[in-house]
Amino acid sequence: QVQLVESGGGLVQAGGSLRLSCTASGFTFNHYAMGWFRQAPGKEREFVGGIGWSSQTAYYAESVKGRFTVSRDSAKNTAYLQMNSLKPEDTAVYYCAARDDFRVVLNSREYDYWGQGTQVTVSS
Repeated sequence: QVQLVESGGGLVQAGGSLRLSCTASGFTFNHYAMGWFRQAPGKEREFVGGIGWSSQTAYYAESVKGRFTVSRDSAKNTAYLQMNSLKPEDTAVYYCAARDDFRVVLNSREYDYWGQGTQVTVSS
């Protein structure tokens, strides 16, 4: 049974930090690119960042570049999203997703598996 289980969301003040985790099971984690997406109320789901299966290259949306870092630990079957210098506009439900390919893409439709989402709220 395929599962992506996210954790680490919560309420934080502007300027603070959070680290989201996404633990995978039921598929070969090392063969999947991992992406992070977010969806704010009334908005479409958008790409935040992602990392290929080699862990050598990470990609980011312009809005988070320099503040967020994506990483993965193959020994733990876990992907991470480190979020620093958080802003109120980062408030959203954050999702991790897995794609059966070595490359990260921005289109959410090209991901095969999804986590349940975790709420991140940044207060001003």
